[in-house]
Amino acid sequence: MKRVVDIIGSSILIILLLPIMLAVALAIYFNMGSPIIFKQERPGLYGRPFFIYKFRTMVDKRDTTGNMLPGKYRLTRLGVLLRKYSLDELPQLFNVFKGDISLVGPRPLLMEYLSLYTKEQFRRHEVKPGITGWAQVNGRNAISWNQKFSLDVWYVDNHSFWLDIKILAFTMKKVFVREGVSANNHYSMEKYKGTP
Repeated sequence: MKRVVDIIGSSILIILLLPIMLAVALAIYFNMGSPIIFKQERPGLYGRPFFIYKFRTMVDKRDTTGNMLPGKYRLTRLGVLLRKYSLDELPQLFNVFKGDISLVGPRPLLMEYLSLYTKEQFRRHEVKPGITGWAQVNGRNAISWNQKFSLDVWYVDNHSFWLDIKILAFTMKKVFVREGVSANNHYSMEKYKGTP
């Protein structure tokens, strides 16, 4: 049932949002050049890797020694706008259609975090990751990593069709009021370094 909803839901959303995605793609091309899409390997179901797609929000600025500058120096004004309204996430609808992720599930994080999880935290990979999830509608980047993982595991143990509908409804509200987009005025959540 969940997979059927993902296919139908992502198909409808791709069709409805295609004009917006084309407009965003053109804005990125004329402001930042190519590539338009940011592609990165992430852990999926049971930690198996897949490539996630997002609209590009940063440029490749480097210091005098060639090292990449921190994200806050590479994030463009257009990128801030895209993140503010979660427009950078729209290409993930194609990930949903392909079956890499679901509309609802724990957010797919970085591959480097896999070795840092406790046994309980790793349970977040017992379901497919999602574009939005229980942690996203209960704080997103404004809560701690441990709180986020606890909420993810709670979802694993309690997920249902009706809970997914509830999360999708809450997500729409949070996108419009822009709650929890940044963590303590940072441009994104600080990297996870493991549980002490």
